[in-house]
Amino acid sequence: MTTVAEYHRAVKARLIADPLVLQFDIQRERRTADDGYLRARLLLDNEEELEFSEYVRRVRDQVQVVTYSFHWTDANGTLICRWDNAPHYPDLPQAPHHIHDGDQDNVLPSASMTIAEVLDKIAEVSACTGR
Repeated sequence: MTTVAEYHRAVKARLIADPLVLQFDIQRERRTADDGYLRARLLLDNEEELEFSEYVRRVRDQVQVVTYSFHWTDANGTLICRWDNAPHYPDLPQAPHHIHDGDQDNVLPSASMTIAEVLDKIAEVSACTGR
């Protein structure tokens, strides 16, 4: 995708088409020709929720995710996983990218993530665990 508008359209198309996503609510959306922000809350097919935000910027005809947070909880609101790139763990490999795995204090290195990659990861985990 070469524009922020195209990227946002692709994200929404993925949310509509993904069988894992029962419904979603766009909490905030804004964009210019050069950057954009999208925040949404998703209800997943097993009553889990995923709340996410992405700030993207257009760089040389490419849209890049600059900052992100993907907060995945079970039906009771208990954290399953949160991927983000807030710079508060600078000593981790691949910083600032990290994951809070099952607990706020269980912080591990992570690769950079996008909403599409997170949905793929959740589908993979769900298929393996029967969630």
